Amino acid sequence: MKTTSCGKKSKGELTRDKIVAEAACLMHKKGFEATTINDLVKATGLKKGCLYFHFSGKDELSLAVLEKAKADFFAFLDSLLEGKTPGDCLNNLFRGMQDAQRDMGFSGGCIFGNTALEMGDKDENLAAFVRGVFDETTEKVRKVVKAAQVTGQARKDIAAGTLARHIVMAIEGGIMLTRLEKSEKPLKDCMDSLRTLIGLKK
Repeated sequence: MKTTSCGKKSKGELTRDKIVAEAACLMHKKGFEATTINDLVKATGLKKGCLYFHFSGKDELSLAVLEKAKADFFAFLDSLLEGKTPGDCLNNLFRGMQDAQRDMGFSGGCIFGNTALEMGDKDENLAAFVRGVFDETTEKVRKVVKAAQVTGQARKDIAAGTLARHIVMAIEGGIMLTRLEKSEKPLKDCMDSLRTLIGLKK
C-alpha cells in the first residue's frame, strides 16, 4: 500500500478504496452481473477513465471487493471466537451473527453466500475465492469446536470438522431465510438448534 511520508494513504489509494467501497455496496445489493460500470460511475462520481486506471475491468474489481469483504469478515469472526472458554466462544459466535444481521436490518445477507448462489456456475475465479472463504471459516470454527469437545462443553460422538461444517452451512441458511422474511426468528431458531445439536454446555 502506498502512503505519504506522514503515513497517510495517498490520493490514489483513497480513490481506490472509495471505488471498492461503493462497488461492494452495489454488488452486495444488486449482484455482480447486474452492477454496471455506469452504476459505479454514478455512485463514485468518478469518470470511467479513473475507474479503469485503478482496475482493468469488473472482474478485477469484483475480486477486490471480495478481498476486502474477506479481510473485514475474518476480523469480525476472530473477534467473535474469543471468550473464557470454547463454549463461550461458540455462544459469542451465534449471538454475534444474530446481532450483525439485526444491525443490517435483515438486508443484504452474506456477500459470500450471495456470490456462491449467483456466480458459482458462472465464474470459476469468484467461485474458488468463495470456497476458500468458507473452507477457512470452517477451519476456524472446527478448532473451537474441538477445544469445546476437549473441555466437555460439546458432544464428542461427531467429529469436530463435521460439526463445524454443519454450523457454517446452517448459519448461511439462517441468514438467507432471515433476509427473505425480514425477521430475526429464522436465524435465532437456527442458532438454538445448533446449540442443541452440539450439546453446548456453559
